[in-house]
Amino acid sequence: MIKNKGGVSTVVETILLIALTIGIVAIVWTVVSNLVEKNISSSESCFGVFEKVTLNPRYTCYNNVTGTGNDEVWFSISLGDIEKVDDILVAISGEGNSASFKIMEDKPAGLSYYPDRTRPVVIPRKSQGLTYIYELPSSFTQTPERIEIAAIVDGEVCGNINPLEQFESCSSLG
Repeated sequence: MIKNKGGVSTVVETILLIALTIGIVAIVWTVVSNLVEKNISSSESCFGVFEKVTLNPRYTCYNNVTGTGNDEVWFSISLGDIEKVDDILVAISGEGNSASFKIMEDKPAGLSYYPDRTRPVVIPRKSQGLTYIYELPSSFTQTPERIEIAAIVDGEVCGNINPLEQFESCSSLG
C-alpha cells in the first residue's frame, strides 16, 4: 500500500506540472497576442498614407513681412487618393525655435489660407491641395529651417512625411 501512495503522488505532481505549464503558456500567449494585435491595427491605420499626404515644396516658403514683426511660413499640403485623414500635425523649426500644431484640433491663432485669409481652416479633402499661411510666434528670431507634416489617421500619428528644409523667400514665387 505504501508503494501505491508514492505512485499516485507522482501522477498528481505530473498533472499539476502540466496544468501549471499550460496556464503559464496561456498567460504569455494572451499578453503577446494583445501586443501584436495593437501594433497591427496601428500599422493598418497608416498603411499607404506616406505617399498620399505630401508637402508641396513649390508653394512652401518663408515670408519676411518687413516692419511688422509678423513673419510667416506659407506651406502647401496635398492629399492623394486617401479616404480619411483625421488631422495633420505640422512642425516648424529654426535655430533654437519651434512651433507645432494640429490643423483641426488646435486651430492655432495665426493659421489661415492663401490667398483668402478669412475662410475657416480645414484640412484638404481627398485629391485636393491647400496652401496655408502661418504667422510665426514672436519667439522666432531667425528664419525657419525645417517644416514637417504628419498625417493622423484613426488616432495614430503616421510618422513625419517628407520634411522640407531650405526655405525660399515667398517673393521668389511671384
